[in-house]
Amino acid sequence: MSDISYTTEEIASLLKVSKLTVYDLIKKGDLIAYRVGRQMRVDAADLEAYKQRARGGVSPIRLDQPPSQSSVSTADRDIVISGQDMALDILTRHLEGHDGIRPLRSYIGSLNGLMAMYRGEAHIVSTHLWDGDTGEYNIPYVRKILVSHHYTIVNLVSRQAGLYVQKGNPKKLTGWSDLGRDDISIVNREKGSGARVLLDEQLRLHRIASSDVHGYQNEESSHLGVAGAVASGCADTGVGIEKVAYVVGVDFIPLIQERYDLVILKTPDNTMLLDNLLRTLQSSAFQSEIKAIGGYDLTHTGKILYENR
Repeated sequence: MSDISYTTEEIASLLKVSKLTVYDLIKKGDLIAYRVGRQMRVDAADLEAYKQRARGGVSPIRLDQPPSQSSVSTADRDIVISGQDMALDILTRHLEGHDGIRPLRSYIGSLNGLMAMYRGEAHIVSTHLWDGDTGEYNIPYVRKILVSHHYTIVNLVSRQAGLYVQKGNPKKLTGWSDLGRDDISIVNREKGSGARVLLDEQLRLHRIASSDVHGYQNEESSHLGVAGAVASGCADTGVGIEKVAYVVGVDFIPLIQERYDLVILKTPDNTMLLDNLLRTLQSSAFQSEIKAIGGYDLTHTGKILYENR
């Protein structure tokens, strides 16, 4: 049993609780976990030890409990913030401790984050989903997924997205239409990520079938992974953000200014959370730290871009 370990998703499935509950158990020290890269894992022996203690009187919170009885409504709140950008890690640190907020990070993509919010498993969801029909970021997707919910969309940052290419751009790529060339191979992002949606929308608009794109099925779970694959020669190109190109050491072709927004549900429990979020985003301390990193446009940071009533 000592050689077996589980992801947080597997733990949630085994215990029949939400991932939020699993994060809460880890945060409180009730469930021992360790990090492998960006992933949290729990050894089978530690899971069994927790279950034995739970049988002695500790009952995990179930997904089917009414919201008023769940941990989401407690005074000291564990807040799940989903997404992968470094700006979210900084935001998490700045929110820590404000009015009892205990931020937890979930490194899932934009679409999966919105679905988690729909299921009540995420509180602040980051999203950069481009709609090819309207040329608009995020709002069309939020409207479709968070049906019957009231929500606020706030800008986090804007950033350049485009194609990673090897140093010197040996294949002379210039834009989206080059992805259909026979001599070009790509590395893709995972389903549900904003970069994957951007690629799929651009292929659709340029009338390029995904089956005609060499390497379309090859996936990485982060911008770093995509840029690294291009740098190592495993692929000619991949979609990502400009900042990572400098970190990894590949060239970058900017193709679109993407808006990276935050979504939060408008509920009585979230009133104070939204106030704290807006104050943090608009604060000089937060913005100074983001500016120091470079690669972000903070023109609209902390601005409410859309809310339904």
